[in-house]
Amino acid sequence: MENSRIKNLQLQVLSDNWYTLRKVTFDFLKKNGTWQTQQREAYDRGNGATILLYNQAQKTVVLTRQFRIPTYLNGNESGLLIETCAGLLDKDNAEDCIKRETEEETGYKVTEVKKVFEAYMSPGSVTEIIHFFVAAYTKAQKVHEGGGLAHEQEDIEVLEIPFVQALHMIQTGEIKDGKTIMLLQYAQIHQLL
Repeated sequence: MENSRIKNLQLQVLSDNWYTLRKVTFDFLKKNGTWQTQQREAYDRGNGATILLYNQAQKTVVLTRQFRIPTYLNGNESGLLIETCAGLLDKDNAEDCIKRETEEETGYKVTEVKKVFEAYMSPGSVTEIIHFFVAAYTKAQKVHEGGGLAHEQEDIEVLEIPFVQALHMIQTGEIKDGKTIMLLQYAQIHQLL
């Protein structure tokens, strides 16, 4: 991690409870040639993957609904968020991770997934990069009810929604999750359904 515009990098761990929050102090070379000392906080939760499951024949997508405490703290009265299936990579590569998470969360066993892009979702404070995937699904691929893993304290509701309705839910505010909006718009732009 070498950058000629950064020197005197110092990291201080502020919290290492759920994930790692660090205070970062560094000197940054500005465009005008002067050095400026800056301080930031960076939250490291690892990298992740997300997927949009779509059924071309039925014109449906599979999404999840689960409680997210940060959204509740920010005014989402129920704390429930509708989103695409997602998970942290842990030690897996992105493709293996998303196949595992898809089965755990949605109950669908997908074997072929297509990576469509990568994105930083909150680069001002979070180190995470997310790998975005899409995959076609059929009813025959449903191997169990889904819902996540109890030992990970997951309580996930699986939703099968008409694609047109999911797009409308962005406009109504029923879908507010960035990764979900991006994948639904990807599906629309690339005419997956």
